[in-house]
Amino acid sequence: MPKAWTDKQERQYEHIKESAEERGAGEGRAKEIGARTVNKNRARSGQSRKASRTSVEDMSPQRRGGQRSHSGSQGPTFDQLYNEARQRNVKGRSKMNKSQLAHALGRR
Repeated sequence: MPKAWTDKQERQYEHIKESAEERGAGEGRAKEIGARTVNKNRARSGQSRKASRTSVEDMSPQRRGGQRSHSGSQGPTFDQLYNEARQRNVKGRSKMNKSQLAHALGRR
């Protein structure tokens, strides 16, 4: 953990890392998820020297996790499903709604 992190950020990192490991992520991947989340929050609050445009302008990682994750409250977003359908060449995808896309992709 970087020395620039506060005690609260270190606790947040540990919590996210443990949670990711419980969900089946490997130790290295869990560390990466935790560090990226904490660092993005630091960039959004102006605590880091450099910040990417998406770190500052995109929604927070906590909010995004629930909206864009595959296991969130409503699963993947329409755009995520549509992009996957386009990659798999699903016919008629442009006329489908979110639940139809999920069904066509075998998600439900």
